[in-house]
Amino acid sequence: MKLLHLDSSVLGPHSVSRQVSAAIVDRLRQSTPSLDIVYRDLTQTPLAHLSGSHLAAAQGAPAPAELGPDLAASAAVLDEFLAADIVVIGAPMYNFTIPSQLKAWIDRVLVAGKTFSYGANGPQGLAGDKRVIVAISRGGYYGPAALGEHLETYLRWVFGFIGITSPEFIFADGIQVGPDHREKAVAGALEAATSLRAA
Repeated sequence: MKLLHLDSSVLGPHSVSRQVSAAIVDRLRQSTPSLDIVYRDLTQTPLAHLSGSHLAAAQGAPAPAELGPDLAASAAVLDEFLAADIVVIGAPMYNFTIPSQLKAWIDRVLVAGKTFSYGANGPQGLAGDKRVIVAISRGGYYGPAALGEHLETYLRWVFGFIGITSPEFIFADGIQVGPDHREKAVAGALEAATSLRAA
């Protein structure tokens, strides 16, 4: 069984989402010691944002030589995703949505013919056999109906679009409200991580 672990916080060791995503992976590793884990830090090795040349190459146009490393990176992250049985993502909220580093990764794995297709009945997800667990950290308190909540709602839609209809979320909310709120949020999220069902 393969697990892909992604982190997208720019805060390094001070990141709550990184702490919680690591706890999730530890829980799954303990339940399945043979788990094959691939780790990708999207801030240490960032993907470029999509360009017109990249999209043209994806449609079959000749790719300029300088695009080679970018296309290789795209292929690598897509292969990692396709090979994974479980995907664990550390996703902090930045200005009401996901970090741009995580968006760049999503742009490389939402690929027609690979993770979704279009047919007579509209789009069909092709990646529904994966388990996705997201560690979300947010400075304030947001419900799924909050007007400014474009992180959880966005990720639910994205993964649903490619066939993953029941992603799992662990939340650490209110971490910027004050030290007591942060401590309580982190403790609750870590406890939830240790209670996850086995891999």
